[in-house]
Amino acid sequence: MPFHGDVTRDDLLARIAAHPLGDTPAVMRPAFRELMLGRDSVAPGSRHDRPRRPGGPRVVWFHGGGYVFGSPATHARIATYLTDRHGFDVTLPAYRLAPENSWPAQLDDALAAIAHDSDVILAGDSAGGHLALVTALHLARAGRPPRGLLLFSPNTDRTGRSATRTEMAADDPMVDDAGDRALAEMCFGARPPSDPDVSPLLADLTGLPPTWIEVGTPEVLLDDSRLLHARAAAAGVDAHLTVTPGMLHMGQIWAPWWAPARASLDRAAAFATGIWRRTGAAAEL
Repeated sequence: MPFHGDVTRDDLLARIAAHPLGDTPAVMRPAFRELMLGRDSVAPGSRHDRPRRPGGPRVVWFHGGGYVFGSPATHARIATYLTDRHGFDVTLPAYRLAPENSWPAQLDDALAAIAHDSDVILAGDSAGGHLALVTALHLARAGRPPRGLLLFSPNTDRTGRSATRTEMAADDPMVDDAGDRALAEMCFGARPPSDPDVSPLLADLTGLPPTWIEVGTPEVLLDDSRLLHARAAAAGVDAHLTVTPGMLHMGQIWAPWWAPARASLDRAAAFATGIWRRTGAAAEL
C-alpha cells in the first residue's frame, strides 16, 4: 500500500519522481503497477462486490495508461471509492494493450464488455477517457448511447490543436507530449491523426449523452478537455467542464488519500447520480 492517511501534492510528486516509468512496455508495466500498488500487491478483480445502493448508477471505467500500461488492478481504488462512498456498481474491464495489440483491439474489447448492456455510464482517465469517448460515439451511432460519460483528462486530439501539449510539457509531472506521442504510435501505428478514432474531437459529437469532464492545470492534456467541451456544447451535448488548479494528470487514482482526487470523484459522482435518476425516471414514463 503506497500510503496510509491523507497526503499532499508534494507527497505524490515525491512518489512519482521515485518511480520513473521508463521507455518500453516491459519496464512501464511493472513500474506503474509498483507506483500505484506498492512492491507487494494483490490484484483485485475487475468487479467490486461491495455494498451498493439498490438502483444506483452502474459505471464501466476504462483505465488509463496510454494503451500500453495500467490495468483494472492499478485503478481499483477508484472503483472502491465510488462503491464505498457513493454506492455505485463499478466494473473495470481489462482490454488488450499495445504494442502487442494495435487499435482497434482496445475498442473491440470495450464494445464487447458492454455488448449485452449499454445501459451504463462510461468513464475513464487519460487513454481510458479516450476509450470511453470513442466507445460512446460508436454506441451513439448504433442508436444505443450510454446514459452518460465521465471523462478525466481524456486524449481527444492529435492534430495539433492543443497548445497545452507543448506549453505545459515541462510542468506536468505525469506525462509530456513526446511520451504521449510515443505511446500513441505503439497503439495507432500509421493511422492518421485526423482519424476520428484517433482524435475524437473531430468526430460528429451529436448524440453523445450528458458528459462530465475533469482536468487540471498544469496538464499537458488541458486543451484536449477544453476543446472537447466547446465542440460538444456546440453540438448540443449537455457537457460540463471542471478545471482544477494543481490537479495531477490521472490524479483520481490517488483517492482516497488525496483530497483533490476525492473532490473530483465526488463531483463526477453527483453528476452521474443526477443523470441516472433523470434518465431512469424518463424511461418509466
